[in-house]
Amino acid sequence: MYTLQVRRIVGDTGDPKPRGALSAFHRATRDWFAGRFETPSPSQKSAWPHIMAGESTLIAAPTGSGKTLAAFLCAIDRMVFDGSVPPAAAVPATGRGRKASPPEGGVRILYISPVKALAKDVERNLQEPLAGICDLARDRGDVFRVPRVAVRSGDTPPSERQKMRRHPPDILITTPESLFLILTSDARLILRTVDTVILDEIHAIVGTKRGAHLALSIERVMKLAGRPIQRIGLSATSRPLDLVARFLSGSRGRKVEIIDASVKRAFDVRVESAVLDMTSLPRETIESPVAGAAPGAAPNEAAAAGPAPKTAPSIWPAIHARVLELIRAHRGTIVFVNSRRVAERVATALNELAGEGLCRAHHGSLAKEERELVEGALKDGSLRAVVATSSLELGIDMGAVDLVIQIETPPSVASATQRVGRAAHHLGGVPKALVFPTFRGDLLAAAATIDALQRGDIEPVTLPRNPLDVLAQHILSILVTGEMHIDDVFNFVRSAASFSALPRPVFEGVLNMLAGRYPSHEFRELRPRIVWNRDTGELRARPGVRMMLYANAGTIPDRGLFGVYLGGSDPVDDSRRGPSRRVGELDEEMVFESRVGDIVMLGASSWRIDDIRRDRVMVTPAPGLRGRMPFWKADRPPRPVENAKRIGALSRKLLTLGRKPGAALLAESYALDPSAADNLTAYVFDQKGASVVPTDQTLVLERMRDEVGDPRLCILSCFGGRVHQPLALAIVGKLKSQGLHEVEIVVSDEGIILRLPDREEIPTLLDLLPASRDLERLVREELSDSTLFAARFREAAGRSLLLPRRRPGSRSPLWAQRQKAHALLSVASRFPSFPLILEAYRECLTEDFDLAATVELLRQIEKREIKAVTLDVERPSPFATALLFGYVATVMYEEDTPLAERRAHALSIDETQLQALLGDTAFQDLLDPAAINEIHDELQALAPTRRIRSADGLHDTLVRLGDLSPAEIAARAADAQTAAFAETLLRENRIVEVEIAGETR
Repeated sequence: MYTLQVRRIVGDTGDPKPRGALSAFHRATRDWFAGRFETPSPSQKSAWPHIMAGESTLIAAPTGSGKTLAAFLCAIDRMVFDGSVPPAAAVPATGRGRKASPPEGGVRILYISPVKALAKDVERNLQEPLAGICDLARDRGDVFRVPRVAVRSGDTPPSERQKMRRHPPDILITTPESLFLILTSDARLILRTVDTVILDEIHAIVGTKRGAHLALSIERVMKLAGRPIQRIGLSATSRPLDLVARFLSGSRGRKVEIIDASVKRAFDVRVESAVLDMTSLPRETIESPVAGAAPGAAPNEAAAAGPAPKTAPSIWPAIHARVLELIRAHRGTIVFVNSRRVAERVATALNELAGEGLCRAHHGSLAKEERELVEGALKDGSLRAVVATSSLELGIDMGAVDLVIQIETPPSVASATQRVGRAAHHLGGVPKALVFPTFRGDLLAAAATIDALQRGDIEPVTLPRNPLDVLAQHILSILVTGEMHIDDVFNFVRSAASFSALPRPVFEGVLNMLAGRYPSHEFRELRPRIVWNRDTGELRARPGVRMMLYANAGTIPDRGLFGVYLGGSDPVDDSRRGPSRRVGELDEEMVFESRVGDIVMLGASSWRIDDIRRDRVMVTPAPGLRGRMPFWKADRPPRPVENAKRIGALSRKLLTLGRKPGAALLAESYALDPSAADNLTAYVFDQKGASVVPTDQTLVLERMRDEVGDPRLCILSCFGGRVHQPLALAIVGKLKSQGLHEVEIVVSDEGIILRLPDREEIPTLLDLLPASRDLERLVREELSDSTLFAARFREAAGRSLLLPRRRPGSRSPLWAQRQKAHALLSVASRFPSFPLILEAYRECLTEDFDLAATVELLRQIEKREIKAVTLDVERPSPFATALLFGYVATVMYEEDTPLAERRAHALSIDETQLQALLGDTAFQDLLDPAAINEIHDELQALAPTRRIRSADGLHDTLVRLGDLSPAEIAARAADAQTAAFAETLLRENRIVEVEIAGETR
């Protein structure tokens, strides 16, 4: 259990002596703060007494309210002036039978950021208080020590990491993945002196597997320190706070103070339509795909060889013109979009329209150096704007940004709050933002989202419960640092909040998977990673696991992207890897469609492809040339149910009010400009004229014929993808039970599309929907055949090191990952309790789906509290048109084809007729005897490369081949140490000696 004590603050506390909050600080710290700020912020005044008292604290406050300084200032004051260093814990073994050399000193403050860019930003921002406080202390003649600060992330050079290990910093700024790597290595000893852990932007990870992974790492830091450590969490958009505090505290009864300073913040935000009428759009030039152009042809040559460019109606020219106007009217602007491809397209279009390099793109597929150039240019004013994805969503200081522009509706209210908060990012600032929807359906979502933003109605988060792939990775990391008893490991992992209710049988199931219980001769990566002595309960890692962990740390899925490198730059330390200047990364499918000589856009800059290698693309700058826009395929999270219901409620409200009163309400209360309000009301009432409007109280089925005459069913719903996905699976399961197997189905946030084979009787909506009592059963039955399940299984296998990368930074092609995942699933599916199958089910059913909301929806339909309407239409209604927009692309680019579907496509042949057709050819005569002997020696461990070299290797050989005599073992030994290996295994009770036919084996 955990203890929560809440201090809720609304606005100013009214403290007549605001400096009283600083009374516990050293005089130099107080003087520095007084010279830098007028008064402490509400969150600082309330948090400091508890932090200075050493209490773990969660601070919830808006962006720009000084949360980070509130956390750091107490720790810095304590470290600079108390003159003490926590006693070092006992130096643990390294797992290789020797003691690690203790470093000089150790880390006192551990700051963890979810993004590398924020970590670097914090390092820069710390220099001012550190230098200012130390200078004042020096002038006063006080005794103090100057703290050392360092950043450890994936971008830190190996030389800096080694230096950090020998001479640890006092303040270590890192990321969740880098912290895990430190804990896995001998460098973990620098953390034995940690007394304060600061988790910034905790809301970004608390509800994810990355958060569960980090929670275990924090528990390991405390275990390494050998004493309780102070935990400080910082959050701007979290709800409910007690759940976030539980994540921060773990499950060992630790006290956490919640400082709730999340007062309702004023926003100057408006939803604007770039055109007067979204149904009558200007035409934009669309470049046609070029057929027959020679590989390597320049863009202008290729265009000359192909057909003339086409034009199509598009809202983008109007958006580009309006955004450019706004950028020129402000000092610094961040333009947020929802995908990397759109970021590249918008940045390029704005520069072409402006006739100068006015802005740059910023997203996760740009290299660190490119991102830092973009960030620095915006801060120093040499760049007027940045077009970014969520890469700039968190609390990075981007300088004097006075306007945020959002193109398309933000993914959630929490995301909108973070993005809008990038403008006027300082205490008391009023963020200014404009939202530009790209179609009429997007207008409806934007109005509901921005209304919730202004009311501070953020979606709640939930903790992932018992993610087994995360557990497997941490168990391996724990055991590479030394042997542990199974009970100690079990009790330890349950100290993290996400694993507090982990069942013992499930825990032992993960150990069985890691210990090689499942048939590795059918899938090589099922070979054992650990040794589990079931008599003594001792666990230890096998050789090679540490290097595997280095290459596969963390929970972020491997998308198989190609690195893009600048040709002609200086080589890296490892000369085998070629030039080191990284530009970014490209999607695997785009690289396969590219040729040498093509021009591509990346970071709103043009690059010519010079070479396409096995794992990278070499480029050179091509300024002034127009290139192809890149694309990246990535999962976009479904719309939260709470936000989806707001959209349906807004539609219903507009229908109740009528067209003109509805437009007035949108303009007055929902921050829509008159043009946007008119477009949205026209959209809703056009839908009413053509069909029925789906709301939070109405579901609509539109039945029509597609282009080839087959029935097409569009279920229009406002309940979002987390409800639509399980509902679609249940519908498919119900149709299969009725004998209808050939069903194509596509799901989105706006509804469900079904394509049925031609039949006389087309079902109604009530015919399609399953009973609420049958929903969970139908979803479970259909889930294993879905593409979502296949993707989640593949990702879980990668996190569990069953589909590992061979070395850090190496590229694993996504198609090869899918192929291996299918092979693994074919073996694992024979074992219902296989941990990764359970994990894939758990993730789909609890994180991707909202089964409770889906069951409740069906119950309300059964009670007739929600209407289910069926209509036959000649053409799709406006809402259905928006739903159908992405249907073709989704079907064309289906990913992660499940195993069951591959089996359905396999050929069935008559072996007797095939033999008659082929004749009596003796195929065995075609085989080379030498090749047969070579394979025999490899399988029997007689080949030089397969000989026994360790006790674990002897154990694996006996498991694979069965009982062997001492002479047979000696014939397979790499050296004379085999007898010692056998004695080791006998002592550990991993093998037994028996007598068969008078021979000892």
